[in-house]
Amino acid sequence: MPLQGKAVGILSANRTPAPEFPAWPQYDDAEREGLIRALEQGQWWRIGGSEVDAFEREFAEYHGAERALAVTNGTHALELALQVLGVGPGSEVIVPSFTFISSSQAAQRLGAVAVPVDVDPETYCLDVAAAADAVTPRTRAIMPVHMAGHFADMDALDKLSADTGVPVIQDAAHAHGAQWRGRRAGALGSLAAFSFQNGKLMTAGEGGAVTFPDNASYEEAFLRHSCGRPQSDRRYFHRTSGSNFRLNEFSAGVLRAQLGRLDEQIATREERSVLLRRLLAEIPGVVPQGRDDRADRVPHYMAMFRIPGIGEERRNALVDDLVARGLPAFVVFRAIYRSDGFWETGAPETTVDELARRNPVAEALTADGIWLHHRTLLAGERQIHDIAEILADALAAL
Repeated sequence: MPLQGKAVGILSANRTPAPEFPAWPQYDDAEREGLIRALEQGQWWRIGGSEVDAFEREFAEYHGAERALAVTNGTHALELALQVLGVGPGSEVIVPSFTFISSSQAAQRLGAVAVPVDVDPETYCLDVAAAADAVTPRTRAIMPVHMAGHFADMDALDKLSADTGVPVIQDAAHAHGAQWRGRRAGALGSLAAFSFQNGKLMTAGEGGAVTFPDNASYEEAFLRHSCGRPQSDRRYFHRTSGSNFRLNEFSAGVLRAQLGRLDEQIATREERSVLLRRLLAEIPGVVPQGRDDRADRVPHYMAMFRIPGIGEERRNALVDDLVARGLPAFVVFRAIYRSDGFWETGAPETTVDELARRNPVAEALTADGIWLHHRTLLAGERQIHDIAEILADALAAL
């Protein structure tokens, strides 16, 4: 049965037809069958059900991990992984300054201080040299974000971790199926946290997962994601502190179907991204996100690019115009320290101005970055050409 969801096509102000892009999320009978399995098994809770257990096995195998634990959302995945690494009050976590704020808030909600460092100007991923400069005796974890599915420099991060003794936790919310030198996130020897929020590369509306390189860390995480209670407990002996981060059976049934079509979607996005990057690079003033050759499989959660020097106000106006012309365009993340929420708790003892001075790339991205939804890369070649033509026309009219 064909994937469901009506393709989106609207008219711009001058009545020129906009491109039609595939809808997102996508689904077919595989999701329906997963929901029915969960419904009819008679147990809708992961303790006693089978869908979550099956999804965890499949997701771990797909990413080369020893174990995987499904949780309520990607933010909880980060928080749980950090807690397993011992992050808490008095500790510091190094995070990219350019990321969605969950990366820092997960550490801050555990009582730790989030330390923002700058990102690479080509890949927009964590600048490893900046991270090395930020390590202190209180640093308990380094959290690279695989921005838009592009791996951070895991070779350099592994060396930094070995030299300092500080573990790495991968924020892989954008990196389902991504590969670094032939290995996926779960096979790189560190914990990795994923998101299944509605816009992600595979989704159940919400949800998340953590992959583990060993069984011991999985077992501790399982306790903490289920209020400290072992699966076999019948007398309420809670072995650790924790919370209820358990995923439900219906979401797992959907996610098993989503995982089943992920490879085909990644292959299409990889093919279309080559064309889009070339076309965007031909537009004066447009600089597409770069790619490290060691990242040999990129799933392209976003199609990202910069327009250096445009300024935040004009960039925002351009995005509004692109949306009016039918492109699913968005401004990129704001540097995390430029949101009030960053300063509420667990903020470093410094100022916005000082962090801005230390993070020039994040500052620039905040003002000149744009991204397109990954469903654009599931369209045909004609629509990819349309994207570049619309962007060039909108820039000329700005």
